[in-house]
Amino acid sequence: MRRSLVGLRVGFVGSVPHRPPEEGSARPREAAAVPGPGGGVSDRRASEPQPGEEERGAGRRRGRAGSGAGRCGSRISAGRPAPPPRMWWDERVSARFRRNLQPTLTYWSVFFSFGLCIAFLGPTLLDLRCQTQSSLSQITWVFFSQQFCLLLGSCLGGVFKRTLAQSLFALFASSLAISLVFAIIPLCHNVVVLAVVMAVAGLAMGCIDTISNMQLVKIYQKDSAIFLQALHFFVGFGALLSPLIADPFLSDTNCILSNGTANASTNLPHIRKSLVPHHPGNLTHYALPMKGMVVTRVSYAFWIMALINLPVPIAVFFLLYKERMVPCFNSSSHPLLSADELAMEARPVEKDDLSTSVHRAHAAGGHDDLFSCCQSKNFRGASYTYFAVHITGALVLFMTDGIVGEYSGFIYSYAVEEPLSVVHKVAGYLPSLFWGFITLGRLISIPVSYRMKPATMVFINVIGVLITFLLLLIFSSSVVFLFVGTASLGLFLSSTFPSMLAYTEDILQYKGCATTVLVTGAGIGEMVLQLLVGSIIHDQGSYSFLVCGMIFGGLAFTFYAFLLFFHRMYPKPSTDMDAVSPDKPAVMDDTGQYQR
Repeated sequence: MRRSLVGLRVGFVGSVPHRPPEEGSARPREAAAVPGPGGGVSDRRASEPQPGEEERGAGRRRGRAGSGAGRCGSRISAGRPAPPPRMWWDERVSARFRRNLQPTLTYWSVFFSFGLCIAFLGPTLLDLRCQTQSSLSQITWVFFSQQFCLLLGSCLGGVFKRTLAQSLFALFASSLAISLVFAIIPLCHNVVVLAVVMAVAGLAMGCIDTISNMQLVKIYQKDSAIFLQALHFFVGFGALLSPLIADPFLSDTNCILSNGTANASTNLPHIRKSLVPHHPGNLTHYALPMKGMVVTRVSYAFWIMALINLPVPIAVFFLLYKERMVPCFNSSSHPLLSADELAMEARPVEKDDLSTSVHRAHAAGGHDDLFSCCQSKNFRGASYTYFAVHITGALVLFMTDGIVGEYSGFIYSYAVEEPLSVVHKVAGYLPSLFWGFITLGRLISIPVSYRMKPATMVFINVIGVLITFLLLLIFSSSVVFLFVGTASLGLFLSSTFPSMLAYTEDILQYKGCATTVLVTGAGIGEMVLQLLVGSIIHDQGSYSFLVCGMIFGGLAFTFYAFLLFFHRMYPKPSTDMDAVSPDKPAVMDDTGQYQR
């Protein structure tokens, strides 16, 4: 009798209008599968009721199903819960970010320091020439010393990646060195001393570039794309801020007062925009005085930047202190786990989660730096695709970062010469427009990278660069399209490096030398292609500037096509593969915990 009453009550609550209650009364017997605890499915039938509970549960289920759904719709909604609405920020990624909030913000701030240091030299080079009383050809060697040591620092940066303590101490020393360099530059009155100081800054910048990318990839692994995009936004933000700080303190007239400097003073903005690393080009005919009274206020700009950069090494020191790695404050007890970390430790291991202890055991044998990558013992058991992925990924960045360097360095010189003949003041906005849209593109790429795969983003980037250069060649006589093409090129080049890094590391299962090799390849391309394009423009004319860009863009697309091919050929990871070979996936820490 109780069972009949339950069936009648359920049928009354869950039935739709104009349907007899007898049909609704049979529904609880048909909905046999309902969600069980933990997302599973339990077999609960009407013939096995839970006293008092089945009435309430059935009533709630039929009440939800009766809002317009038919018999089939109510059966589906009762047996399968509706998926939650997809947000642009996944809860799992958000929880991981909160767990690693302080180190992530620290690496972002360190990359801001990197951007601050990389962009100040160009605008201030003429004032530094006056300070050191050197010629144009001599002062451009300061450019070269910084870029060459940046490349060397990128290669050496992986040496400090073996443990977290080494990485953080290297970042602390590098960021502190940048602040000291800013403070010391006004005291350098000899061009050789200035070149040595800038070489130290280059080494620090190279270490920052490699270590920050490596640590973010290690923490977030398969979720690293969005955080790498944010990381490279901060270097663009620092590169935009640095010239703005220096601009009020730059000399409007020649900063060395001597006889006959009036004509040279009128050409200072043109000379300042035309200076590129170790290639003064056709500026040698400008007679700038080397002797006389030095009048410059650029020292204040460097001291301001030193103060702005000072919180960065302090932030790294606080991270060292939190991780109990400062020798003076180190204690025998290990830091306690936070509530989020305890929850991660207590939760059941999912299929894609990996063991922390095994990761730490194998970390010492990983490929940490460019020198350990070249050891023959690390090549045992590696297929040709392992090397091909590294090489093709580095070649793509060799071309794209080389385009960034040569375009920003020579777009002004190309615009002021025939056939465009843009006035100096208007042409001076082109490099700022280029870097501004690079920074804007990196900001836009932060949410886009959450929705789009890194491989797709790189494909769009290289295709966009190729099409932009093609249109620039077609409309080479249009000043308006030169500005439009410059902005478009900045957008397409903005996210190439972080997307390629995330894509290549994912192919190699975070076990290869991808970060070090890619950072080194990008640094070599930026330095070599600037020198190459400068020589070609000097011999062949300004039109060869766009032709070189078109060729480099085509090579970048070709190398990326080879990378896609080798990705398809690369061995798929499996659970029973040995983790010793570099061809096989590493066992990683999916919780983002640090390796000490």
